[in-house]
Amino acid sequence: MALAKILWVDDEIESLQSQILFLQNKGYEVKATTNGFDAIDFVRENQIDVVLLDETMPGITGLETLAKIKELNQQVPVVLITKNETENLMDEAIGSQITDYLIKPVNPNQVLLSLKKIIDNKRLVAEKTTSAYQQQFRDLFMALNNNPDYNEWMEIYKKLVFWELEMEKSDSPEMREILQSQKQEANNEFFKFVSKNYAKWVSPKSTEAPVLSHTLFQYKVFPHLEKGTPLFFILIDNLRFDQWKAIQPVFSESFRILSEDTFYSILPTATQYCRNAVFAGLLPVEIEKQFPSQWKNDDEEGGKNLHEEEFFRAQLKRLKKDSLRFSYTKVLNHQAGQDLVNNMHNMMNNDLNIIVYNFVDMLSHARTEMEVLKELASDETSYRSITSSWFEHSPLNQALKKVADKKVNIILATDHGSVRVKTPYKVIGDKQTTTNLRYKHGRNLNYEAKDVLAFRDPREAGLPVPTVNSSFIFARGDGFLCYPNNYNYYANYYKNTFQHGGVSMEEMIVPVIKMSSK
Repeated sequence: MALAKILWVDDEIESLQSQILFLQNKGYEVKATTNGFDAIDFVRENQIDVVLLDETMPGITGLETLAKIKELNQQVPVVLITKNETENLMDEAIGSQITDYLIKPVNPNQVLLSLKKIIDNKRLVAEKTTSAYQQQFRDLFMALNNNPDYNEWMEIYKKLVFWELEMEKSDSPEMREILQSQKQEANNEFFKFVSKNYAKWVSPKSTEAPVLSHTLFQYKVFPHLEKGTPLFFILIDNLRFDQWKAIQPVFSESFRILSEDTFYSILPTATQYCRNAVFAGLLPVEIEKQFPSQWKNDDEEGGKNLHEEEFFRAQLKRLKKDSLRFSYTKVLNHQAGQDLVNNMHNMMNNDLNIIVYNFVDMLSHARTEMEVLKELASDETSYRSITSSWFEHSPLNQALKKVADKKVNIILATDHGSVRVKTPYKVIGDKQTTTNLRYKHGRNLNYEAKDVLAFRDPREAGLPVPTVNSSFIFARGDGFLCYPNNYNYYANYYKNTFQHGGVSMEEMIVPVIKMSSK
C-alpha cells in the first residue's frame, strides 16, 4: 500500500519524470496532470493526500487552480512550486492556505522532505507522544503509590492534564484509554487523601494546609500588590486547569505569564461556598457567624452570591488594608461584558480591580439542560474547545486587550472546577434534602459509605449547620447522587454531564495564574 497519494500538476511534467520515479521508489503513488483544469477534475473525483502545484501554467494559473481545489476539498494540503519568490505572490499564496512552497528548480529531496513534513508529521507526533507517555506512566504510577502530600497531588494532576492535552495530538484510542484509567485511579487515591486530611486543613488549629479558597487572597493576591501598578484579579467561574491551558495561548499574545500555580477549592466545590469564601477570606461556617442575614443555605430562598463585595470589604478591614482603592465588577450577561470593556480605562486608577466573570459555569449548567450543548461539549476535549472559542471572542478578552499595553499585573483564578460524571450513586433522604448532584445535606441521609465523604457534623468541614442534625455528603470521583424514585431516568439524564460540588482533582485543584504586561 502506498504511503500517500500525490497529485503533481505542472505543464512541463515530462521534465519531472525522474522526480516522479524517485517518489514512487520511496513508496508514494504519484498521479500527474499538465494543467489546472485536469487537476480540478481529478481532485473532484479522487481522494488525494497532497497536491504539488506549479504556479505558472498556461490557461489557468496555479493560484486560480488552488482556489478551485480548496473549494472542492478545504482539507487537502497544497504545496506551491514557483519560479519567483516575490513577496506579494507569497502573501497571496499563504493567504489562500498553501501548506508549503518550493522554489524552482526543485531538488527531489526537497520535495520528499516537504511530503514527509506534511504526511508524516501527524504520525510522528502521535508516536512520539505515545512513547513519551509510556515512559512517564511508570513515574506517575509510582508517584500515586508514594503517599503524595498536597503539593505532590497538584503536580500529579498537572502532569495528567499535560498528557491529556498531548494525547489530543495522537490518534491512539488505546493510549487515551490507558490515560483515562490512570486518571480514574488517581481520583480514587485523591478521594482517600482528601477524606483523610480535609478536616485537618479547615480546622481552626490547622498548622499545615494548602492554599484554600478562603486563604487565596491572603497568599496569592495581596502579596502581588505593587504601588502604582493596577492589579486585576479575574475570577472566571468554574474554570478547570485544563480549560486554563486551552485559553492560555490567547493570554500569551498580550501578557507575560509569570507563574501557573494551583490551589485547593473548599468543599462543597460549589459557587456559593467557594466564591463567598474567596472574597470573605473566611470559611462558610465563619461567614454565617459574622453575616447571619447575608449567608443563605442551599434550601433558603434568594440569591446566594449577592454580598461578595461586602464580604471583601470586611476582609480588607480585618487585614488592615481598608485604604486600598478597589473596584468590584460582576459580569453575568453580554451587556455587562460590554460595560466592562467601556470602563477599563477608569480602572487604571485603582490599586486592585476585581472582575468576576460567569460564563463557564453557565455553560456547564446549560449543557446539562440543553441537548444542543450536550452535542457541542460531549467530552473534555470539546468542553475545552468551547471554552477557548468563547474566551477568544469574549468581552473579557476585549477588555484585557485595552490594558495590555499599559503597566498592569493580572491574577486569574476560579472558585472551583467541574467533573464529567458517569457513575450514579443511590442516596435516600427526607424532603429537606438538597437537590445538588455532587453533594447533599439533610437529616437521615442513607448512602453507601464508600461512595461519599461524609461529615455528620458539618462544622468539622468548616460548614454551617443548616438544620439540627444535618449532615453533609460529597460524591467521590465521577459519581453523582440520585434518589431512588425515577432513579433510571435521572441516572441516564445526568450521565456524562459536567457537575461540581464533590471530591475530584478536576473540581478541587484549580488554577491561579500570575501575569504581567509584556
